[in-house]
This record gives sequence, C-alpha cells and structure tokens, in this order.
Amino acid sequence: MDWEKSCGAVVFTRKGGEIRFVIVQEMAGAYSFPKGHMEGNETEAETARREVFEEIGLLPVFLDGFREADEYDLQEKPGTRKRVVYFLAEYKDEPLTPRAGEIRGIQLLTYDQALGLFPHEGTKRVLTAAYEYIREKAKAWSM
Repeated sequence: MDWEKSCGAVVFTRKGGEIRFVIVQEMAGAYSFPKGHMEGNETEAETARREVFEEIGLLPVFLDGFREADEYDLQEKPGTRKRVVYFLAEYKDEPLTPRAGEIRGIQLLTYDQALGLFPHEGTKRVLTAAYEYIREKAKAWSM
C-alpha cells in the first residue's frame, strides 16, 4: 500500500458568543478544513501553517496541545491511503480569502452546521474533537 501525507488545521473564530469554523469547499466539491501535502523538510506544523495561508489567506494563532489525525483510502488512487494531521488555530477579524484555482469557497459555520456538511466520519470526529477541546479550554480561560 502507498501512503500520502497532508497537514492542515481546524480554524475557528468567535462571533457573537459562538464558535465558528472555517470550512473550505474543495474544487471537486467536497467540504473540508484547509490542508495540503507536506513539502521538502517541513514539519507537520509548518505544513499546516503554510496551507492555511495559501488556501484562505490567514496567519492564525495555533493552539498548543491539539493534534488529530484522519486516515482514508483515496478513491482516485486505488491502493493509496492518505493520512491527514490536523492542528487547531484561532483567528480574530482577518478577512477570509479563498485561493483561486485551489478552493471554490469558504464558509464560516457553527459546529452543527459544519457537522452536517461532512459525509465522512473521520472529518466529523476531528471537528468534534476540536469543538470539545475549545469548549474545555474556554472553561479554563474563564477561571
């Protein structure tokens, strides 16, 4: 079996007291988080930062302590399994800028809205882990 590895981030902000997640629509139509292939000698975190900037034009603050991975078979490449490592990043009021030719668009959604867009259990699991992590940290931050 062949393997591919990508890295990205679950990017969020807080608007009107709600947590909102940045969801990108890929050129093929699927919804996901900003992510992409590792290049050269990049670390996972370096890849995630570069891909977030390239796909949505943000330089968010990456939060320590969150790292989730998802694995799935690539339908377009039989015999290839993909592993995607996600980090968690927060931004404030910067504009979201979709990269032409790389993603179709960007949506800023609540947890429930985003969960409803994802057909794959792995992506739902990553979103849920991020949401729970943010909520737990919010309790600690407010103490």
